[in-house]
Amino acid sequence: MTTLSIYLNDHLAGAIAGTELAKRAAKNNRETDFAEFLSQLRDEIDSDRRSLERIMEALQIKRNFPKDAAAWLSEKVGRLKLNGQIAGYSNLSRLVELEGLALGINGKQCLWKTLKELSGDDDRIDSAEVDRLIERALSQAITLEEERTRAIRQTFPHRQAPEGVGAG
Repeated sequence: MTTLSIYLNDHLAGAIAGTELAKRAAKNNRETDFAEFLSQLRDEIDSDRRSLERIMEALQIKRNFPKDAAAWLSEKVGRLKLNGQIAGYSNLSRLVELEGLALGINGKQCLWKTLKELSGDDDRIDSAEVDRLIERALSQAITLEEERTRAIRQTFPHRQAPEGVGAG
């Protein structure tokens, strides 16, 4: 297995986990003002994962299915965390999901930039497609940060500075 194969399979595993996280976040927010954004993001993340799979096929890189399964499972296990409620979904759940998605998008930006660099030496990598993927990831990161900021305000609506902080 080549280093490129390991690298792309690691990113594919991350994309699988990210796709599952995006699906969960969109489902959990169907009735909120985050619904439209998260549904669109879910679709884009899934499309980005498929783009990576096509690039791997073009490069004749085989998928590491055990790694894919482990990524899928780790996303499911990651759901088991405290969220400020005994059961159910909370504003903190949403914030943590958005932060997880932000981490994934940052990693995806690194992937696309790496592939852009490699495209100069390998004509099997469509440089124009990678440029589009880089632009979409940048757009996702900007919009996600706006939504994450909104989620912060909903999660901590009455946060006050500790005594002595901000007093002038």
